[in-house]
Amino acid sequence: MSKSTDLPKAELVPADPTPRRRATAESMATRQREISVSEFFTKNRHLLGFDNPAKALLTTVKEAVDNSLDACEEAGILPDISVEIREISPSVARDANTASVASRYRVIVEDNGPGIVKPQMPKIFAKLLYGSKFHRLKQSRGQQGIGISAAGLYGQLTTGKPVVITSKTGKGRPAYRIELRIDTKHNQPDVVKEDIVDWGTAGAVTVDHGTRVEIELVAVHRGGRTGVQEYLEQTVVANPHLALTYVSPKGERRDFPRVSHELPREAQEIKPHPHGVELGMLQTMLQDSPGASVKQVLVSDFSRISSGVAEQVCKLARVSSRAPADGIHGEDLERLHHALGQVKVMAPPALAVVPIGEALLVEGLKRRFSRADFYVSATRPPAVYRGNPFVVEAALAYGGELPLDEPAEIMRFANRVPLQYQPKACAISESVYQTNWRNYELQQPKGSLPVGPIVIVVHLASVWVPFTSEAKEAVAHYDDLLREMKLAVQECGRKLAAHIRARAHAQREEMRRSLFEKYIPEVAKALSDITGVSADLLEKPFLAALPKFVRIVDDSRIPVPPDGTAAVGIPTEPARLEESKKKGRTKRPAQLSLLPG
Repeated sequence: MSKSTDLPKAELVPADPTPRRRATAESMATRQREISVSEFFTKNRHLLGFDNPAKALLTTVKEAVDNSLDACEEAGILPDISVEIREISPSVARDANTASVASRYRVIVEDNGPGIVKPQMPKIFAKLLYGSKFHRLKQSRGQQGIGISAAGLYGQLTTGKPVVITSKTGKGRPAYRIELRIDTKHNQPDVVKEDIVDWGTAGAVTVDHGTRVEIELVAVHRGGRTGVQEYLEQTVVANPHLALTYVSPKGERRDFPRVSHELPREAQEIKPHPHGVELGMLQTMLQDSPGASVKQVLVSDFSRISSGVAEQVCKLARVSSRAPADGIHGEDLERLHHALGQVKVMAPPALAVVPIGEALLVEGLKRRFSRADFYVSATRPPAVYRGNPFVVEAALAYGGELPLDEPAEIMRFANRVPLQYQPKACAISESVYQTNWRNYELQQPKGSLPVGPIVIVVHLASVWVPFTSEAKEAVAHYDDLLREMKLAVQECGRKLAAHIRARAHAQREEMRRSLFEKYIPEVAKALSDITGVSADLLEKPFLAALPKFVRIVDDSRIPVPPDGTAAVGIPTEPARLEESKKKGRTKRPAQLSLLPG
Protein backbone atom coordinates (compact mmCIF):
# COMPACT_ATOMS: atom_id res chain seq x y z
CA MET A 1 0.00 0.00 0.00
CA SER A 2 1.26 3.41 -0.81
CA LYS A 3 1.41 5.88 1.90
CA SER A 4 -0.89 8.86 1.66
CA THR A 5 0.88 12.11 1.31
CA ASP A 6 -0.48 15.14 3.07
CA LEU A 7 -0.28 18.17 0.76
CA PRO A 8 -0.27 21.63 2.20
CA LYS A 9 -3.56 23.40 1.65
CA ALA A 10 -3.43 26.68 -0.27
CA GLU A 11 -4.57 29.62 1.67
CA LEU A 12 -7.75 31.17 0.26
CA VAL A 13 -7.57 34.92 -0.13
CA PRO A 14 -11.00 36.50 0.01
CA ALA A 15 -11.86 38.39 -3.22
CA ASP A 16 -12.40 42.09 -3.01
CA PRO A 17 -16.10 42.59 -3.68
CA THR A 18 -15.51 46.15 -4.97
CA PRO A 19 -12.85 46.47 -7.75
CA ARG A 20 -10.56 49.43 -7.66
CA ARG A 21 -11.97 52.36 -9.62
CA ARG A 22 -9.88 53.38 -12.61
CA ALA A 23 -11.47 56.74 -13.23
CA THR A 24 -14.00 59.03 -11.67
CA ALA A 25 -16.88 60.84 -13.30
CA GLU A 26 -14.94 64.07 -12.85
CA SER A 27 -11.79 62.75 -14.55
CA MET A 28 -13.85 61.26 -17.41
CA ALA A 29 -15.62 64.58 -17.88
CA THR A 30 -12.32 66.36 -18.43
CA ARG A 31 -11.62 64.15 -21.48
CA GLN A 32 -14.95 64.83 -23.19
CA ARG A 33 -14.84 67.22 -26.15
CA GLU A 34 -16.72 68.00 -29.33
CA ILE A 35 -15.67 66.09 -32.46
CA SER A 36 -15.37 68.17 -35.60
CA VAL A 37 -16.94 66.70 -38.73
CA SER A 38 -13.60 67.29 -40.47
CA GLU A 39 -11.82 65.25 -37.79
CA PHE A 40 -14.38 62.48 -38.17
CA PHE A 41 -13.95 62.20 -41.93
CA THR A 42 -10.18 62.47 -41.61
CA LYS A 43 -10.26 59.13 -39.77
CA ASN A 44 -13.15 57.71 -41.82
CA ARG A 45 -12.40 58.98 -45.30
CA HIS A 46 -13.50 55.63 -46.80
CA LEU A 47 -17.08 56.73 -46.12
CA LEU A 48 -16.64 59.49 -48.70
CA GLY A 49 -15.11 57.35 -51.45
CA PHE A 50 -11.43 57.74 -50.61
CA ASP A 51 -10.78 54.08 -49.76
CA ASN A 52 -7.58 53.82 -51.79
CA PRO A 53 -5.43 56.02 -54.06
CA ALA A 54 -7.05 54.78 -57.29
CA LYS A 55 -10.55 55.47 -56.03
CA ALA A 56 -9.46 58.81 -54.56
CA LEU A 57 -8.43 60.12 -57.98
CA LEU A 58 -11.78 59.18 -59.51
CA THR A 59 -13.76 60.67 -56.61
CA THR A 60 -11.83 63.96 -56.81
CA VAL A 61 -12.55 64.36 -60.53
CA LYS A 62 -16.16 63.28 -60.06
CA GLU A 63 -16.92 65.79 -57.31
CA ALA A 64 -15.39 68.69 -59.23
CA VAL A 65 -17.19 67.84 -62.49
CA ASP A 66 -20.52 67.37 -60.70
CA ASN A 67 -20.22 70.80 -59.09
CA SER A 68 -19.37 72.40 -62.44
CA LEU A 69 -22.36 70.82 -64.17
CA ASP A 70 -24.76 71.85 -61.40
CA ALA A 71 -23.49 75.44 -61.43
CA CYS A 72 -23.70 75.79 -65.22
CA GLU A 73 -27.21 74.35 -65.44
CA GLU A 74 -28.52 76.47 -62.56
CA ALA A 75 -27.12 79.59 -64.25
CA GLY A 76 -28.52 78.62 -67.66
CA ILE A 77 -25.09 78.19 -69.30
CA LEU A 78 -24.21 75.41 -71.73
CA PRO A 79 -21.31 73.73 -69.89
CA ASP A 80 -17.79 73.64 -71.31
CA ILE A 81 -15.59 71.69 -68.90
CA SER A 82 -11.94 70.71 -69.15
CA VAL A 83 -10.36 68.03 -66.97
CA GLU A 84 -6.58 67.65 -66.78
CA ILE A 85 -4.54 65.26 -64.67
CA ARG A 86 -0.81 66.00 -64.42
CA GLU A 87 1.72 63.64 -62.91
CA ILE A 88 3.92 65.73 -60.61
CA SER A 89 6.23 63.03 -59.27
CA PRO A 90 6.06 59.27 -59.91
CA SER A 91 6.40 56.39 -57.42
CA VAL A 92 5.67 58.26 -54.20
CA ALA A 93 4.26 55.24 -52.33
CA ARG A 94 2.80 51.77 -52.84
CA ASP A 95 -0.90 51.10 -52.31
CA ALA A 96 -1.21 48.11 -49.96
CA ASN A 97 -4.70 47.24 -51.22
CA THR A 98 -4.01 47.13 -54.96
CA ALA A 99 -0.20 46.65 -55.01
CA SER A 100 -0.08 49.64 -57.40
CA VAL A 101 2.55 52.32 -57.17
CA ALA A 102 1.00 55.64 -56.14
CA SER A 103 2.22 58.90 -57.62
CA ARG A 104 1.59 62.54 -56.94
CA TYR A 105 -0.91 64.13 -59.31
CA ARG A 106 -2.45 67.53 -59.80
CA VAL A 107 -6.12 67.45 -60.81
CA ILE A 108 -7.30 70.56 -62.65
CA VAL A 109 -10.99 71.06 -63.47
CA GLU A 110 -12.08 74.25 -65.20
CA ASP A 111 -15.58 75.33 -66.27
CA ASN A 112 -17.37 78.27 -67.86
CA GLY A 113 -19.96 78.52 -65.09
CA PRO A 114 -21.18 81.66 -63.32
CA GLY A 115 -18.17 81.76 -60.99
CA ILE A 116 -18.15 82.08 -57.21
CA VAL A 117 -18.20 85.31 -55.22
CA LYS A 118 -15.06 85.80 -53.15
CA PRO A 119 -16.60 85.56 -49.62
CA GLN A 120 -18.09 82.12 -50.44
CA MET A 121 -14.99 80.53 -51.97
CA PRO A 122 -13.31 79.49 -48.67
CA LYS A 123 -16.50 77.97 -47.22
CA ILE A 124 -17.44 76.04 -50.37
CA PHE A 125 -14.03 74.41 -50.81
CA ALA A 126 -12.71 74.14 -47.24
CA LYS A 127 -15.68 73.47 -44.96
CA LEU A 128 -17.44 70.13 -44.82
CA LEU A 129 -21.26 70.01 -44.72
CA TYR A 130 -21.59 73.45 -46.28
CA GLY A 131 -23.69 73.90 -49.40
CA SER A 132 -26.90 75.12 -50.99
CA LYS A 133 -28.51 71.81 -51.99
CA PHE A 134 -29.09 69.89 -48.76
CA HIS A 135 -32.22 71.79 -47.69
CA ARG A 136 -33.82 72.00 -51.14
CA LEU A 137 -36.20 69.41 -52.55
CA LYS A 138 -35.11 69.55 -56.18
CA GLN A 139 -32.96 67.37 -58.38
CA SER A 140 -29.23 68.04 -58.31
CA ARG A 141 -26.04 66.02 -58.52
CA GLY A 142 -24.65 67.14 -55.19
CA GLN A 143 -26.72 66.69 -52.05
CA GLN A 144 -24.74 66.90 -48.83
CA GLY A 145 -22.18 69.70 -49.19
CA ILE A 146 -19.28 67.33 -48.53
CA GLY A 147 -17.76 66.16 -51.80
CA ILE A 148 -15.38 68.84 -53.08
CA SER A 149 -14.27 69.80 -49.55
CA ALA A 150 -13.51 66.14 -48.84
CA ALA A 151 -11.39 65.98 -52.01
CA GLY A 152 -9.41 68.97 -50.81
CA LEU A 153 -9.06 67.39 -47.37
CA TYR A 154 -7.68 64.18 -48.92
CA GLY A 155 -5.17 66.18 -50.94
CA GLN A 156 -4.13 68.07 -47.83
CA LEU A 157 -3.64 64.82 -45.88
CA THR A 158 -1.57 63.09 -48.57
CA THR A 159 0.55 65.98 -49.89
CA GLY A 160 0.21 68.85 -47.40
CA LYS A 161 -0.60 71.14 -50.31
CA PRO A 162 -3.52 73.61 -50.21
CA VAL A 163 -6.41 73.65 -52.67
CA VAL A 164 -6.07 76.39 -55.29
CA ILE A 165 -9.25 78.04 -56.60
CA THR A 166 -9.49 80.70 -59.30
CA SER A 167 -12.88 82.21 -60.07
CA LYS A 168 -14.33 85.06 -62.07
CA THR A 169 -17.99 86.09 -61.92
CA GLY A 170 -18.38 88.31 -64.98
CA LYS A 171 -16.89 90.39 -67.74
CA GLY A 172 -14.85 93.30 -66.43
CA ARG A 173 -14.74 91.85 -62.93
CA PRO A 174 -11.55 90.70 -61.19
CA ALA A 175 -10.51 87.06 -61.04
CA TYR A 176 -9.62 85.93 -57.51
CA ARG A 177 -7.10 83.18 -56.82
CA ILE A 178 -7.22 81.70 -53.31
CA GLU A 179 -5.15 78.94 -51.68
CA LEU A 180 -7.02 77.12 -48.90
CA ARG A 181 -6.45 74.59 -46.16
CA ILE A 182 -9.01 73.00 -43.83
CA ASP A 183 -8.67 73.49 -40.08
CA THR A 184 -9.79 69.97 -39.17
CA LYS A 185 -10.17 70.73 -35.45
CA HIS A 186 -12.79 73.40 -36.07
CA ASN A 187 -14.02 72.50 -39.61
CA GLN A 188 -13.16 75.99 -40.79
CA PRO A 189 -11.31 77.26 -43.88
CA ASP A 190 -7.79 78.60 -43.49
CA VAL A 191 -6.84 81.04 -46.26
CA VAL A 192 -3.15 80.61 -47.01
CA LYS A 193 -2.90 83.13 -49.82
CA GLU A 194 -5.20 85.24 -51.98
CA ASP A 195 -4.53 87.35 -55.06
CA ILE A 196 -6.22 89.12 -57.94
CA VAL A 197 -4.85 87.50 -61.09
CA ASP A 198 -5.05 88.03 -64.83
CA TRP A 199 -7.04 84.88 -65.57
CA GLY A 200 -9.70 83.88 -68.00
CA THR A 201 -8.06 83.64 -71.41
CA ALA A 202 -7.97 80.55 -73.57
CA GLY A 203 -5.88 81.33 -76.64
CA ALA A 204 -7.37 84.34 -78.36
CA VAL A 205 -10.81 83.84 -76.76
CA THR A 206 -11.49 85.61 -73.47
CA VAL A 207 -13.51 83.71 -70.86
CA ASP A 208 -15.79 86.12 -69.00
CA HIS A 209 -16.73 83.83 -66.12
CA GLY A 210 -15.88 80.46 -64.69
CA THR A 211 -14.08 78.54 -61.96
CA ARG A 212 -10.82 76.58 -61.91
CA VAL A 213 -10.02 74.09 -59.14
CA GLU A 214 -6.56 72.58 -58.59
CA ILE A 215 -6.00 69.77 -56.08
CA GLU A 216 -2.71 67.97 -55.57
CA LEU A 217 -2.95 64.46 -54.15
CA VAL A 218 -1.25 61.07 -53.94
CA ALA A 219 -3.19 58.67 -56.14
CA VAL A 220 -3.06 55.83 -58.64
CA HIS A 221 -4.15 56.40 -62.23
CA ARG A 222 -5.61 53.39 -63.98
CA GLY A 223 -8.07 52.60 -66.74
CA GLY A 224 -10.89 50.11 -66.95
CA ARG A 225 -14.41 50.16 -65.57
CA THR A 226 -13.50 52.26 -62.52
CA GLY A 227 -11.09 54.65 -64.23
CA VAL A 228 -11.39 58.39 -64.76
CA GLN A 229 -11.75 58.11 -68.54
CA GLU A 230 -14.60 55.63 -68.20
CA TYR A 231 -16.35 58.00 -65.78
CA LEU A 232 -16.02 60.90 -68.23
CA GLU A 233 -17.24 58.80 -71.17
CA GLN A 234 -20.31 57.79 -69.19
CA THR A 235 -20.86 61.39 -68.06
CA VAL A 236 -21.23 62.60 -71.66
CA VAL A 237 -23.79 59.83 -72.28
CA ALA A 238 -26.05 61.18 -69.51
CA ASN A 239 -25.29 64.83 -70.32
CA PRO A 240 -25.57 65.30 -74.10
CA HIS A 241 -25.48 69.09 -73.66
CA LEU A 242 -21.94 68.90 -72.20
CA ALA A 243 -18.78 69.75 -74.15
CA LEU A 244 -15.85 68.06 -72.40
CA THR A 245 -12.08 68.02 -72.86
CA TYR A 246 -9.89 65.52 -71.05
CA VAL A 247 -6.07 65.47 -70.86
CA SER A 248 -4.66 62.29 -69.30
CA PRO A 249 -1.43 62.06 -67.27
CA LYS A 250 0.30 60.87 -70.46
CA GLY A 251 -0.70 64.08 -72.23
CA GLU A 252 -3.31 62.38 -74.43
CA ARG A 253 -6.17 64.73 -75.25
CA ARG A 254 -9.75 63.63 -75.89
CA ASP A 255 -12.55 65.95 -76.94
CA PHE A 256 -16.22 65.13 -76.44
CA PRO A 257 -18.32 67.70 -78.35
CA ARG A 258 -21.89 68.30 -77.21
CA VAL A 259 -24.65 66.64 -79.25
CA SER A 260 -27.44 68.87 -77.93
CA HIS A 261 -27.45 72.65 -77.69
CA GLU A 262 -30.49 72.69 -75.44
CA LEU A 263 -30.12 72.83 -71.66
CA PRO A 264 -32.23 70.48 -69.52
CA ARG A 265 -35.37 72.00 -68.09
CA GLU A 266 -34.69 73.73 -64.78
CA ALA A 267 -35.84 71.66 -61.81
CA GLN A 268 -38.35 73.43 -59.58
CA GLU A 269 -38.04 73.29 -55.81
CA ILE A 270 -41.01 71.66 -54.08
CA LYS A 271 -42.25 71.41 -50.50
CA PRO A 272 -42.24 68.18 -48.47
CA HIS A 273 -45.03 65.75 -49.23
CA PRO A 274 -47.24 64.71 -46.27
CA HIS A 275 -46.81 60.98 -47.00
CA GLY A 276 -43.05 61.21 -46.64
CA VAL A 277 -42.71 63.32 -43.50
CA GLU A 278 -41.39 61.69 -40.34
CA LEU A 279 -42.58 62.43 -36.83
CA GLY A 280 -39.47 64.36 -35.80
CA MET A 281 -39.54 66.46 -38.96
CA LEU A 282 -43.22 67.30 -38.41
CA GLN A 283 -42.47 68.34 -34.83
CA THR A 284 -39.65 70.62 -36.01
CA MET A 285 -41.86 72.22 -38.66
CA LEU A 286 -44.57 72.94 -36.09
CA GLN A 287 -42.10 74.29 -33.53
CA ASP A 288 -40.50 76.58 -36.13
CA SER A 289 -43.84 78.29 -36.81
CA PRO A 290 -44.67 80.38 -33.73
CA GLY A 291 -47.90 82.33 -34.04
CA ALA A 292 -49.25 80.13 -36.84
CA SER A 293 -52.10 77.65 -36.52
CA VAL A 294 -51.87 73.96 -37.35
CA LYS A 295 -53.96 74.48 -40.48
CA GLN A 296 -51.74 77.34 -41.67
CA VAL A 297 -48.61 75.21 -41.29
CA LEU A 298 -50.14 72.27 -43.15
CA VAL A 299 -51.25 74.45 -46.07
CA SER A 300 -48.11 76.60 -46.36
CA ASP A 301 -45.32 74.10 -45.59
CA PHE A 302 -46.54 70.97 -47.40
CA SER A 303 -47.20 70.24 -51.05
CA ARG A 304 -50.61 69.01 -52.23
CA ILE A 305 -52.43 70.05 -49.02
CA SER A 306 -55.27 72.45 -49.65
CA SER A 307 -57.42 74.16 -47.02
CA GLY A 308 -60.03 71.41 -47.27
CA VAL A 309 -57.45 68.62 -46.95
CA ALA A 310 -55.93 70.38 -43.92
CA GLU A 311 -59.34 70.46 -42.22
CA GLN A 312 -59.76 66.75 -42.99
CA VAL A 313 -56.34 65.96 -41.45
CA CYS A 314 -57.12 67.92 -38.27
CA LYS A 315 -60.52 66.26 -37.94
CA LEU A 316 -59.00 62.80 -38.36
CA ALA A 317 -56.34 63.62 -35.74
CA ARG A 318 -58.89 65.14 -33.34
CA VAL A 319 -56.85 68.35 -33.25
CA SER A 320 -58.32 71.82 -33.64
CA SER A 321 -57.26 73.40 -36.92
CA ARG A 322 -56.94 76.74 -35.09
CA ALA A 323 -54.67 75.38 -32.35
CA PRO A 324 -51.21 77.02 -32.15
CA ALA A 325 -48.73 74.94 -34.14
CA ASP A 326 -45.96 75.21 -31.55
CA GLY A 327 -48.33 73.89 -28.88
CA ILE A 328 -48.82 70.44 -30.45
CA HIS A 329 -47.02 67.77 -28.39
CA GLY A 330 -47.32 64.20 -27.20
CA GLU A 331 -50.36 62.22 -28.30
CA ASP A 332 -51.73 65.13 -30.35
CA LEU A 333 -48.51 65.16 -32.38
CA GLU A 334 -48.61 61.40 -32.92
CA ARG A 335 -52.27 61.49 -34.05
CA LEU A 336 -51.53 64.37 -36.42
CA HIS A 337 -48.59 62.49 -37.93
CA HIS A 338 -50.70 59.36 -38.33
CA ALA A 339 -53.49 61.35 -39.99
CA LEU A 340 -51.06 62.85 -42.53
CA GLY A 341 -50.21 59.33 -43.65
CA GLN A 342 -53.85 58.24 -43.83
CA VAL A 343 -55.47 61.08 -45.74
CA LYS A 344 -55.61 60.80 -49.53
CA VAL A 345 -53.58 63.48 -51.32
CA MET A 346 -52.17 63.82 -54.82
CA ALA A 347 -48.67 62.62 -55.56
CA PRO A 348 -45.98 65.31 -55.34
CA PRO A 349 -45.41 67.33 -58.53
CA ALA A 350 -42.74 66.04 -60.90
CA LEU A 351 -41.47 69.54 -61.72
CA ALA A 352 -38.60 68.96 -59.30
CA VAL A 353 -37.32 66.04 -61.39
CA VAL A 354 -35.71 66.43 -64.83
CA PRO A 355 -35.13 63.18 -66.75
CA ILE A 356 -32.71 63.05 -69.66
CA GLY A 357 -35.45 62.23 -72.17
CA GLU A 358 -35.83 59.27 -74.53
CA ALA A 359 -34.39 60.93 -77.64
CA LEU A 360 -31.39 62.47 -75.87
CA LEU A 361 -30.67 59.24 -74.02
CA VAL A 362 -30.45 57.44 -77.37
CA GLU A 363 -28.20 60.21 -78.72
CA GLY A 364 -25.94 59.79 -75.71
CA LEU A 365 -25.76 56.04 -76.31
CA LYS A 366 -24.88 56.60 -79.97
CA ARG A 367 -22.16 58.96 -78.82
CA ARG A 368 -20.53 56.16 -76.84
CA PHE A 369 -21.53 53.08 -78.89
CA SER A 370 -21.73 54.46 -82.40
CA ARG A 371 -21.54 51.08 -84.16
CA ALA A 372 -24.48 49.29 -82.59
CA ASP A 373 -27.39 48.27 -84.84
CA PHE A 374 -30.33 49.07 -82.60
CA TYR A 375 -31.08 51.69 -79.96
CA VAL A 376 -34.17 52.05 -77.81
CA SER A 377 -35.16 53.98 -74.69
CA ALA A 378 -38.12 54.26 -72.33
CA THR A 379 -39.13 56.75 -69.63
CA ARG A 380 -41.49 55.73 -66.84
CA PRO A 381 -44.20 58.07 -65.52
CA PRO A 382 -43.26 59.96 -62.32
CA ALA A 383 -43.63 57.92 -59.12
CA VAL A 384 -43.10 58.46 -55.38
CA TYR A 385 -41.08 56.81 -52.62
CA ARG A 386 -41.26 58.11 -49.03
CA GLY A 387 -42.90 61.25 -50.39
CA ASN A 388 -40.05 61.97 -52.83
CA PRO A 389 -40.87 62.11 -56.55
CA PHE A 390 -38.64 60.19 -58.94
CA VAL A 391 -38.46 59.14 -62.59
CA VAL A 392 -36.71 56.07 -63.99
CA GLU A 393 -35.34 55.89 -67.54
CA ALA A 394 -33.81 52.93 -69.34
CA ALA A 395 -32.10 52.48 -72.70
CA LEU A 396 -30.48 49.69 -74.71
CA ALA A 397 -27.86 49.48 -77.43
CA TYR A 398 -27.75 46.17 -79.28
CA GLY A 399 -25.84 44.41 -82.04
CA GLY A 400 -23.24 45.84 -84.35
CA GLU A 401 -19.69 45.54 -83.07
CA LEU A 402 -20.62 44.91 -79.44
CA PRO A 403 -19.10 41.66 -78.07
CA LEU A 404 -21.28 38.63 -78.80
CA ASP A 405 -20.40 36.17 -76.03
CA GLU A 406 -19.89 38.43 -73.02
CA PRO A 407 -22.33 39.47 -70.26
CA ALA A 408 -24.22 42.68 -70.84
CA GLU A 409 -22.60 45.94 -69.83
CA ILE A 410 -24.65 47.95 -67.31
CA MET A 411 -24.32 51.72 -67.07
CA ARG A 412 -25.87 53.05 -63.84
CA PHE A 413 -26.78 56.72 -63.37
CA ALA A 414 -28.30 58.68 -60.49
CA ASN A 415 -29.23 62.29 -61.28
CA ARG A 416 -27.06 62.07 -64.43
CA VAL A 417 -23.99 60.95 -62.44
CA PRO A 418 -22.31 57.61 -63.33
CA LEU A 419 -22.09 55.01 -60.55
CA GLN A 420 -18.97 52.88 -61.05
CA TYR A 421 -18.42 51.09 -57.75
CA GLN A 422 -20.43 48.50 -55.79
CA PRO A 423 -22.59 47.25 -58.70
CA LYS A 424 -23.74 44.16 -56.76
CA ALA A 425 -25.01 46.35 -53.88
CA CYS A 426 -27.04 48.65 -56.16
CA ALA A 427 -30.78 48.44 -56.81
CA ILE A 428 -30.17 49.35 -60.46
CA SER A 429 -28.09 46.21 -61.02
CA GLU A 430 -30.63 44.16 -59.09
CA SER A 431 -33.42 45.28 -61.44
CA VAL A 432 -31.43 43.97 -64.42
CA TYR A 433 -30.63 40.66 -62.68
CA GLN A 434 -34.29 40.12 -61.78
CA THR A 435 -35.49 40.64 -65.36
CA ASN A 436 -36.09 37.43 -67.34
CA TRP A 437 -34.15 38.23 -70.51
CA ARG A 438 -35.05 34.92 -72.11
CA ASN A 439 -38.46 36.46 -72.79
CA TYR A 440 -36.66 39.00 -74.96
CA GLU A 441 -34.72 36.54 -77.14
CA LEU A 442 -31.46 36.72 -75.14
CA GLN A 443 -29.51 34.03 -73.32
CA GLN A 444 -29.29 34.40 -69.54
CA PRO A 445 -27.61 32.00 -67.10
CA LYS A 446 -29.55 31.58 -63.87
CA GLY A 447 -29.03 34.55 -61.54
CA SER A 448 -26.73 36.32 -63.99
CA LEU A 449 -26.71 39.08 -66.55
CA PRO A 450 -27.95 38.43 -70.09
CA VAL A 451 -25.28 37.32 -72.55
CA GLY A 452 -25.07 39.00 -75.92
CA PRO A 453 -24.13 42.19 -77.77
CA ILE A 454 -26.08 44.51 -75.49
CA VAL A 455 -25.52 47.58 -73.29
CA ILE A 456 -28.14 48.44 -70.67
CA VAL A 457 -28.54 51.95 -69.25
CA VAL A 458 -30.71 52.81 -66.23
CA HIS A 459 -31.05 56.36 -64.91
CA LEU A 460 -32.74 57.35 -61.64
CA ALA A 461 -33.73 61.01 -61.33
CA SER A 462 -35.03 62.14 -57.94
CA VAL A 463 -35.04 65.05 -55.52
CA TRP A 464 -33.29 62.78 -53.02
CA VAL A 465 -31.44 59.67 -54.18
CA PRO A 466 -31.20 57.08 -51.37
CA PHE A 467 -27.54 56.14 -51.65
CA THR A 468 -26.18 53.33 -49.49
CA SER A 469 -23.38 55.58 -48.17
CA GLU A 470 -22.00 59.11 -48.31
CA ALA A 471 -19.69 57.97 -51.12
CA LYS A 472 -22.75 57.85 -53.44
CA GLU A 473 -21.72 54.59 -55.12
CA ALA A 474 -24.93 52.51 -55.05
CA VAL A 475 -28.69 53.07 -54.77
CA ALA A 476 -30.54 51.53 -51.81
CA HIS A 477 -33.08 48.74 -52.41
CA TYR A 478 -36.42 50.51 -51.95
CA ASP A 479 -39.31 48.44 -53.30
CA ASP A 480 -40.87 51.40 -55.12
CA LEU A 481 -37.60 52.19 -56.89
CA LEU A 482 -36.88 48.59 -57.77
CA ARG A 483 -40.35 48.08 -59.25
CA GLU A 484 -40.10 51.12 -61.55
CA MET A 485 -36.57 50.17 -62.64
CA LYS A 486 -37.71 46.68 -63.64
CA LEU A 487 -40.71 48.07 -65.56
CA ALA A 488 -38.47 50.48 -67.50
CA VAL A 489 -35.99 47.73 -68.37
CA GLN A 490 -38.80 45.38 -69.39
CA GLU A 491 -40.31 48.01 -71.68
CA CYS A 492 -36.99 48.31 -73.51
CA GLY A 493 -36.70 44.53 -73.55
CA ARG A 494 -40.04 44.16 -75.35
CA LYS A 495 -38.93 46.58 -78.07
CA LEU A 496 -35.64 44.72 -78.39
CA ALA A 497 -37.46 41.38 -78.74
CA ALA A 498 -39.61 42.85 -81.53
CA HIS A 499 -36.45 43.97 -83.32
CA ILE A 500 -34.75 40.57 -82.98
CA ARG A 501 -37.86 38.73 -84.23
CA ALA A 502 -38.22 41.15 -87.15
CA ARG A 503 -34.58 40.56 -88.08
CA ALA A 504 -35.07 36.78 -87.96
CA HIS A 505 -38.17 37.12 -90.15
CA ALA A 506 -36.24 39.29 -92.63
CA GLN A 507 -33.49 36.70 -92.83
CA ARG A 508 -36.01 33.95 -93.57
CA GLU A 509 -37.62 36.07 -96.27
CA GLU A 510 -34.21 36.77 -97.79
CA MET A 511 -33.48 33.05 -97.99
CA ARG A 512 -36.83 32.41 -99.71
CA ARG A 513 -36.21 35.23 -102.17
CA SER A 514 -32.73 33.95 -103.02
CA LEU A 515 -34.22 30.54 -103.82
CA PHE A 516 -36.82 32.06 -106.14
CA GLU A 517 -34.20 34.24 -107.83
CA LYS A 518 -31.98 31.21 -108.33
CA TYR A 519 -34.59 29.05 -110.07
CA ILE A 520 -36.63 31.65 -112.02
CA PRO A 521 -34.02 31.83 -114.84
CA GLU A 522 -33.88 28.03 -114.99
CA VAL A 523 -37.67 27.75 -115.25
CA ALA A 524 -37.80 30.54 -117.86
CA LYS A 525 -35.12 28.80 -119.93
CA ALA A 526 -36.96 25.45 -119.80
CA LEU A 527 -40.23 27.09 -120.83
CA SER A 528 -38.43 28.92 -123.62
CA ASP A 529 -37.14 25.61 -124.97
CA ILE A 530 -40.69 24.21 -124.94
CA THR A 531 -42.61 27.24 -126.26
CA GLY A 532 -39.96 28.98 -128.32
CA VAL A 533 -40.66 32.27 -126.48
CA SER A 534 -37.67 34.37 -125.40
CA ALA A 535 -36.46 33.51 -121.89
CA ASP A 536 -36.24 37.22 -120.96
CA LEU A 537 -39.92 37.71 -121.78
CA LEU A 538 -40.86 34.69 -119.69
CA GLU A 539 -38.79 35.91 -116.76
CA LYS A 540 -40.70 39.18 -116.37
CA PRO A 541 -44.04 37.71 -115.16
CA PHE A 542 -42.20 35.59 -112.60
CA LEU A 543 -40.28 38.59 -111.28
CA ALA A 544 -43.43 40.70 -111.22
CA ALA A 545 -45.18 38.03 -109.12
CA LEU A 546 -42.24 37.65 -106.70
CA PRO A 547 -43.47 40.35 -104.22
CA LYS A 548 -46.66 38.33 -103.69
CA PHE A 549 -44.67 35.42 -102.31
CA VAL A 550 -41.81 37.25 -100.55
CA ARG A 551 -42.25 40.39 -98.49
CA ILE A 552 -40.30 43.14 -100.23
CA VAL A 553 -39.79 46.35 -98.25
CA ASP A 554 -39.26 49.70 -99.91
CA ASP A 555 -36.94 52.11 -98.08
CA SER A 556 -39.40 54.94 -98.59
CA ARG A 557 -42.03 53.09 -96.55
CA ILE A 558 -39.85 52.29 -93.54
CA PRO A 559 -41.12 54.37 -90.61
CA VAL A 560 -38.76 55.94 -88.09
CA PRO A 561 -39.87 54.84 -84.62
CA PRO A 562 -40.87 57.82 -82.41
CA ASP A 563 -38.62 56.67 -79.56
CA GLY A 564 -35.45 57.22 -81.58
CA THR A 565 -34.68 53.56 -82.34
CA ALA A 566 -32.48 52.88 -85.31
CA ALA A 567 -34.28 51.25 -88.24
CA VAL A 568 -32.25 49.93 -91.16
CA GLY A 569 -34.23 49.07 -94.34
CA ILE A 570 -33.53 46.85 -97.32
CA PRO A 571 -33.18 48.33 -100.82
CA THR A 572 -36.09 48.78 -103.22
CA GLU A 573 -37.01 45.78 -105.38
CA PRO A 574 -35.94 47.18 -108.81
CA ALA A 575 -32.49 48.02 -107.47
CA ARG A 576 -32.29 44.63 -105.74
CA LEU A 577 -33.10 42.71 -108.94
CA GLU A 578 -30.72 44.75 -111.06
CA GLU A 579 -27.86 44.06 -108.66
CA SER A 580 -28.85 40.38 -108.51
CA LYS A 581 -28.57 40.12 -112.30
CA LYS A 582 -25.15 41.79 -112.34
CA LYS A 583 -23.83 39.35 -109.73
CA GLY A 584 -25.28 36.28 -111.37
CA ARG A 585 -28.15 36.19 -108.87
CA THR A 586 -25.91 35.25 -105.97
CA LYS A 587 -27.27 35.63 -102.47
CA ARG A 588 -26.90 39.14 -101.05
CA PRO A 589 -26.48 39.72 -97.29
CA ALA A 590 -29.77 40.75 -95.79
CA GLN A 591 -30.35 44.20 -94.42
CA LEU A 592 -33.04 44.30 -91.83
CA SER A 593 -36.42 45.93 -91.52
CA LEU A 594 -38.32 46.73 -88.36
CA LEU A 595 -41.69 46.47 -90.13
CA PRO A 596 -44.01 43.80 -88.68
CA GLY A 597 -44.96 40.70 -90.63
